[in-house]
Amino acid sequence: MILTPRFDEALTLAVRLHRNDVRKGKSTPYVAHILGVCSLVLQDGGDEDQAIAALLHDALEDHPEEIRPEQISEQFGETVLAMVQDCTDTPAGFGGGEKPPWRARKEQYLAHIRHASPGSRRVSTADKLYNARELLSDLRREGARTSARFNAGPKDQIWFYQTFVDEMLSGGESGTLILELKGVVAELSTLMAGPASHT
Repeated sequence: MILTPRFDEALTLAVRLHRNDVRKGKSTPYVAHILGVCSLVLQDGGDEDQAIAALLHDALEDHPEEIRPEQISEQFGETVLAMVQDCTDTPAGFGGGEKPPWRARKEQYLAHIRHASPGSRRVSTADKLYNARELLSDLRREGARTSARFNAGPKDQIWFYQTFVDEMLSGGESGTLILELKGVVAELSTLMAGPASHT
């Protein structure tokens, strides 16, 4: 597959939207995340639409005041927009400000992602795998201090990741991404349940 100028446009847009963002509680540029998710999607055999959706998967959730769904549709097509919306856990029409409570957002997300398109499931799984890998690495290096950066505690985080894996597997997912995520989540569960998670 040869990436076209559409991909270049999406990359430029994603970098512009997230230029001043950093990973939660860290100094790492957020662009590292969107590039990492895109890389996972392409390595898993994703097409250009899926790669573009990976670059923009947090755009509507994190910068709704700068990018609207119709802009994504006009520039990249309905297929890309549908995948981005499937990967967004804020309500339709969210225009910025305070997000709904974490648990409610995640429950709504989990309720629909199992039935989303194969492309949406690939992008979403790549997103969760990138996050879970990073969380595992941080936990190994920093211990329980890592969990303090997030809105949800260790039990809720494990609940979300494990439920996501279960939903994907129940929906028929069996590829490399979900199987690796399953393994990472198992390691996270063990590590978060250990003595370090209580210090």
